[in-house]
Amino acid sequence: MPGESRAEQSEVWEDDMSRYSHRNRTRRRNRGRFGPLFKLLCIIAVVVALTAGATVFFRVETVAVSGNQRYTREEIVAASGIQLGDNLYSLNKIRIDQNIRRTLPYIGDLSINRALPSTIVITVTEWEAVARLAVPDPAQAAAAQKELLEKNPEADPLVTADESWLISVGGKLLEPAPADSSAIPVSGLTPIDPQAGSMLEVPEGEKTRLEALIALLHALEEAELYGEVSSVRLEDTQLVLRYLDRFDVKMRLNDDFSYKLRLMQTVRLQIEERHSVDAAGSIDLTQAGYDAVYAPAE
Repeated sequence: MPGESRAEQSEVWEDDMSRYSHRNRTRRRNRGRFGPLFKLLCIIAVVVALTAGATVFFRVETVAVSGNQRYTREEIVAASGIQLGDNLYSLNKIRIDQNIRRTLPYIGDLSINRALPSTIVITVTEWEAVARLAVPDPAQAAAAQKELLEKNPEADPLVTADESWLISVGGKLLEPAPADSSAIPVSGLTPIDPQAGSMLEVPEGEKTRLEALIALLHALEEAELYGEVSSVRLEDTQLVLRYLDRFDVKMRLNDDFSYKLRLMQTVRLQIEERHSVDAAGSIDLTQAGYDAVYAPAE
């Protein structure tokens, strides 16, 4: 400035530069301080926008069902509780799964998927009734009741089945058995408080029998032998399987049933070769030291 010495002008310049540098540092600090907050607000805004978009645009217009045979599409959709117009992304898949299984006991595997922009796809696999539980013997039911009271004198009385029930290969109760059912008759179990859609429950003393039955049913399914077995009788340490309506085959409850069924078929062929194609009797697969012991029918 006019009238100022060179030294004074230099001091003014340096003071201006100092203030300018201070303002820059302040701006940088402010940007650093509010930067994460600004990013967070941006993220929240995006989430809100997406949620609002999903609420407004993604509505259920179609419910597609596949894999069903016993139940109609309408029955499955009604059981699911899904309504047209429901938000596609707010549907509770767990609740839908539970609704369907509780209402429709023959439903086995079940998947629920979204197909944008407006479709829910329900894919099901239905159980088959593979076994028919006999009405418990009164003496057996009384013994189960006595065993329960001995363990807990204050326990409520057992509510046991008073009719025959159909079960799936996994032990799921399906429905009371109709008179014309072709499922394999099974005796030796005491179903407790049977209800369609629930798993078969038996007294504590029959748990081993139940486990053996389920393992046997899986093995029969794997070997495709359902059609060749006409009954199963469960006992304390073994089961007796009626095979081809000619052979009573004994197996231990803890056996490897896949192996025992293959052995049963092999032994039957050997018996028919040595005797006749109409041979009948008992095949004991429980004897230690022997693959099988055959006793012809009288």
